[in-house]
Amino acid sequence: MKSAPRILFLVTEDWYFWLHWLDLARRARDAGFEVLLAMRVQDYGQQISQQGFKLFPIRLLRRSRNPIREALAVLELVQLYRSEKPDIVYHVAAKPILYGSTAARLAGVRHIINVFAGLGYAYTSNSVTAKLLRLCLGVGLKTACAHSGAIAVFQNEEDRAQLTRDRIVHERRTKVIPGTGVDIERFQPTSDAAQEPIVLLAGRMLWDKGVGEFVGAARVMRQAKANARFVLVGRCDDDNPASIGLKQLQRWQEEEVVEWWGHHDDMPMVYSRAAIVVLPSYREGLPVSLLEAAACGKPIIATDVPGCREVVRHRINGLLVPPKDANALAEAVTMLLGNEELRDELGRSGRGIVVKEFSTEAVTSQTLALYRELLYDTA
Repeated sequence: MKSAPRILFLVTEDWYFWLHWLDLARRARDAGFEVLLAMRVQDYGQQISQQGFKLFPIRLLRRSRNPIREALAVLELVQLYRSEKPDIVYHVAAKPILYGSTAARLAGVRHIINVFAGLGYAYTSNSVTAKLLRLCLGVGLKTACAHSGAIAVFQNEEDRAQLTRDRIVHERRTKVIPGTGVDIERFQPTSDAAQEPIVLLAGRMLWDKGVGEFVGAARVMRQAKANARFVLVGRCDDDNPASIGLKQLQRWQEEEVVEWWGHHDDMPMVYSRAAIVVLPSYREGLPVSLLEAAACGKPIIATDVPGCREVVRHRINGLLVPPKDANALAEAVTMLLGNEELRDELGRSGRGIVVKEFSTEAVTSQTLALYRELLYDTA
């Protein structure tokens, strides 16, 4: 009897997998694949194992620069790939792409899917450090994607165009698949019964998510004595160079300019309390928070940048504002807070767009089709 095809997901953190990739892994399992997972395990190991996946805790760290540790991390992946013999390896984000592709070559894995879930700090910052990182990263990613069995998957067309222009990938070996979709049964429209409307930013606490501009807009509206609460929801991410420290978040709270609610697992409840959901990011792959908010029937405001433009259709389901402009953000929020009819119209339209284009069913079917295409080519 022929065994089930094996796919191995390589992700840096268990919380990241649990929040963003769990549904895809479940659907691959339900479609007849044996799903293997390799990641750093901290918070969600037990829950992930209970899903029926084979979980391999690994030592790969996102921010480590120790050459010995990094060499050992690659060696660990080589040993894992050789022992488990996956038919397909699925690498999510830059470091798994770099290290996983090297390991896959050494272990003789035929099919590699490299998923660019956004281009990250190297492409959002203009600092000298970021420019050097972008240069080095480009060389490494070009090598990683050069394998004849490698497919590069992007979450938006602009990221694919960027790396094609930079000659890091060949367009014929790329696909655009918009993330992993939204569970439209879990994220449902609800009424906002709050006395004081909440303007919500949900995401990791990073400067390049536009958190600084969000705080700036809150200050502008506070000076104007606007009736609104500005709320941040999301975890700190100390492994990211754009991380906002805990002390800074606490200072903003002490100033009473914004509220920080930290990480929440029950995001449908969080969205239900919001009047407007915003994301003033500098660049995105595909912003999950905006998709979830739209699925909940909330009007959304985002910056006119790659990734956000994939989700926000100006004056159809939300508003687009210039990046790094707190005043423009405050103006857009003020306009929506003063127009309940427009908020309702944008929210209804947003729900319809998500159901039609970004549901889990619609999006994961594209990824499963890619898996089958690769396995068919193997035969």
